Amino acid sequence: MEGLWGYAGKMLEVDLSANKIKQRQLSPRFCQECLGGTGFNARIVYDEVPPGADALGPDNVLVFSVGTLVGSPFPTASRTEVSAKSPITGLFGTSNSGMFFGLGLRKCGYDGVIVKGQAPSGVYLLIEDERAEIRDASDLWGKDAWESLDILKARHGECQVALIGPAGENLVKFASIENGYYDAWARTGLGAVMGSKRLKAVVIKGNQRVKICQPDKMFEVANKARELIQSSPFFVPFKSYGSMNAAIPYGNFNALAAHNFTQGCLPDWHQEFARSRVEGFIKRNVACHACIIACAHWVEIKDGKYRGLRMKDMEVTPVVSFGSQVGLKLEAVVKACEMGQRLGMDMVSAAGVIAMAIELFEQGFLSREEVGYDLAFGDDEAVLKLMHDIAYRQGIGDVLAEGTKRAGHRLRGGEERAMHVKGLELPMIDPRGRWSTWTLGMLTNVRGGDHLRCRNPVENLRYNENRFEYQKERFGLGRKVYQELDMPRGLKEQTIDIGDDTVDVALMSKWAEDLINLFNSVGVCIRPPVLHGVGPTVLAEAYTAFTGLEMTPDALMLAAERAWNLMKLFNLREGEKPEDSAFPRRFYEQRVKGNALDEEKTREVLKKYYHARGWDPETGKPTEEKLRQLGIIF
Repeated sequence: MEGLWGYAGKMLEVDLSANKIKQRQLSPRFCQECLGGTGFNARIVYDEVPPGADALGPDNVLVFSVGTLVGSPFPTASRTEVSAKSPITGLFGTSNSGMFFGLGLRKCGYDGVIVKGQAPSGVYLLIEDERAEIRDASDLWGKDAWESLDILKARHGECQVALIGPAGENLVKFASIENGYYDAWARTGLGAVMGSKRLKAVVIKGNQRVKICQPDKMFEVANKARELIQSSPFFVPFKSYGSMNAAIPYGNFNALAAHNFTQGCLPDWHQEFARSRVEGFIKRNVACHACIIACAHWVEIKDGKYRGLRMKDMEVTPVVSFGSQVGLKLEAVVKACEMGQRLGMDMVSAAGVIAMAIELFEQGFLSREEVGYDLAFGDDEAVLKLMHDIAYRQGIGDVLAEGTKRAGHRLRGGEERAMHVKGLELPMIDPRGRWSTWTLGMLTNVRGGDHLRCRNPVENLRYNENRFEYQKERFGLGRKVYQELDMPRGLKEQTIDIGDDTVDVALMSKWAEDLINLFNSVGVCIRPPVLHGVGPTVLAEAYTAFTGLEMTPDALMLAAERAWNLMKLFNLREGEKPEDSAFPRRFYEQRVKGNALDEEKTREVLKKYYHARGWDPETGKPTEEKLRQLGIIF
């Protein structure tokens, strides 16, 4: 793209049915309106996946898009978004991952890869700089992700690889796309989409230089962003302990997904997952490209039956999924994570469907004859066996591979024990124990029951009491944090009330979703020190310096909001109904530690959120006025 910097200016379009590859040029207008990452994907998937398409059919489109700032020195700019129609929800499926894949793809000279059609047999895509070819993968098909990685790296040398394991090959509805050995595009079943296309892997080897329009200005902005992140009150905790900072507070709140959301917190949680015990397994921190936080951990197990296991682990989401929801001990959690990565499956969904099966077994709805062995919370050998059976669709695993919603319909007693929103299994947080922007976001999330697309950038985990039920949450961070938060002044005054020390949940949810959508479009991490420290002002400076395209903070937020609305429109087109934006009945009808959700109050907050978005407050459908404001053209 003549005169455009930062961006490569083109995407690779691969038609597996026709065995053809071509380049798609990107216009400056498209880049400014969609930014990159999630923004690119929202537009492409909405436009190019036919209404009602089979998520596992040739008409589905799988898109990898690099965040705009990847390849720049901006701190934490490493993220790549992958999207398609989701096989588990039937809605917009999308997932985000970091490490080095995005940088590698941009160094090949591409801003993304669009995969269409279906290959007749197993293949992989090899991209070396701008050259790309479809290669036979018959020797890889049937192997787990780590075995396949070993072969591909031995064959091609140093490379970045996105690939599927047996779960993706066998079309498990919550299969992940693995990002190297230890990371993944996990949620919404995109590994099954890749498996349906018979695409085992995308291998990239790039050596091109990423060109910065204004290098001096770019480094100046990157330094400013670095200072903003390091000055955040969340920086030191996350640099020292990563996302596990949330594990004990949410246990204190009785807001964990304990035993399929029946207990709030397990009796031994604070002992088994105490910081001192977890730190005994951590040997060093691990960082993605351009990261100054290094929140991930390298873990080694030296004793017990899993002795010798070494891997990147101790992220709070899989730890809560397997440790609280399924009830495994710490060492077994690490083993379950390893197995999930080898098999290639979303650990949140895997733990959710396994927890449902265990509850059904313990309450007599599933028998030993149906399963083939006993199931119990905390039984690591049974859990690992069930993970294997799900990945290979063996026995009861064939039913569970469909996810909790479909499996719940088929299994006696399953519907009321299927913990999902819009077909996607719920993650670590029980809203009965803590109601917040984060928990409302599990209802409003365009990809279903998930916690990674909406989080208050100034969430305070020191407090859980709430004088203003449902409508607000505690702020508690003081005037300095309030003043430094990069948010338009008028909106900030509406959203955060310094006088009563509260945050408006509905208004903050709308802002947080757009902000995180912006981060996922420009390729920046959403960890709390970044989410709090970085905002649209510094990102607009970085975008302009990197690409040479003028961009204001308001224009960035508008682009992020445009993408969110496109994803919502996709969902409505594919059958999402207003009643789908609700928690499982268990949350309203069964108390945990004395708490249950008030359904009517939850709906009132949801209506307020819809109003804040400019959507119809009863249906959650974007209004014509909002679509005109966003410049969405059909």
